[in-house]
Amino acid sequence: MVTASATPLRPAEQGTSARPRSLFMLDPLLMVAALGLVACSLVTLHVAARGQVPGPSFYVERQALYAVGGLFLALVLSMIDYSRLREYKYVLYATMVVLDVVVLAMPPIQNAHRWIPLPFLQFQSSEFGKILLILALGAFLVDRARRLDQWRTMLRIVLLALLPALIVMAQPDLGTSLVYVVVGFTILFVVGTPWKQLAALMAVALAGLVLVFAGPSFGVHVLKGYQQQRLTTFLNPTCRSHTQTCYQLNQSLIAIGSGEKTGRGTLGATQTELNYLPAPSTDFVFAALGETYGFVGAALVLSLYALLIWRALRILMMAKNLYGTVIAGGILAMLMFQIFVNVGMTLGIMPTTGVPLPLMSYGGSSVLVTFIAVGLLQSIYVQGRMASASKNRALIS
Repeated sequence: MVTASATPLRPAEQGTSARPRSLFMLDPLLMVAALGLVACSLVTLHVAARGQVPGPSFYVERQALYAVGGLFLALVLSMIDYSRLREYKYVLYATMVVLDVVVLAMPPIQNAHRWIPLPFLQFQSSEFGKILLILALGAFLVDRARRLDQWRTMLRIVLLALLPALIVMAQPDLGTSLVYVVVGFTILFVVGTPWKQLAALMAVALAGLVLVFAGPSFGVHVLKGYQQQRLTTFLNPTCRSHTQTCYQLNQSLIAIGSGEKTGRGTLGATQTELNYLPAPSTDFVFAALGETYGFVGAALVLSLYALLIWRALRILMMAKNLYGTVIAGGILAMLMFQIFVNVGMTLGIMPTTGVPLPLMSYGGSSVLVTFIAVGLLQSIYVQGRMASASKNRALIS
């Protein structure tokens, strides 16, 4: 089990001199993975948005601007000691809850209350809530690191994670609410919560799944009808019904299958270009990639995701304190869950939940949040290297 350690505050002049040096201590492979995925996104959107209004140039230019803004945020965060964020846990958590509640009063877009209209982008509060939840829950758990064996500690964290998850589900946004739940469970696992408590949580989760799937037979409807269809359609390998979810799955499988080894090219991707494939620039961007560039393009993107996950795991292991380990673990869970669910739903092995593919799906909020996560990982990496260097100098002297 990792133990908590206090993070001493450096003198102002030492922190100031360390900031320029931190830019040269960044994890280059992590940055290569992030920027490589952005490049693949821009290339894919050029084809995926061709049949959409106002045209592919709009989506490509906007995505590039979001990436530039996100990269700037990541570089700024990399120069900040992430441990200082622990002091603002109540502010971070309250901000998350307030934003998720405020969005319910916003005008509906596509029959959902998920976005706050801003001049340059539609601000999706639940996306930013993912990072705020990781930072806040990590701080709460680190403060109670010596009482992890108490059931009261586990129950508090579960309630703190479930509250925003239930608010987001009411928007409705089932996919993001599941991300919140996965992040909460992973953070409990990373800090070393006893196995009997984790087993109890998994038993409750299993009971909840049984209620979701079996409840309608007894007149108990936990989810809305279309949400129920999304969770069950992928279990039917033939999927020949006329529901919207079944149509989306079939078109995705046709698009990916027609790409074969090297793809149909930018002029031959008819499933994508003729709008047979639903949401080719957002939820089903991986299917658009598979049709256009085939197995080669899909393998390249998945390799970049593997590199991203590997570096996140490496950073988790080299964090200088428990808070860094928890943040890295939460970010890792967030990224892995989104990648697995999004790619899986395009292949028909996971439910269609509307979870974006990090740095590939079009969307300002998703891109910015992912780069913020990369920036926090870089901060943990830099602080870990600096702490290791200081320790080595102390041993030598």
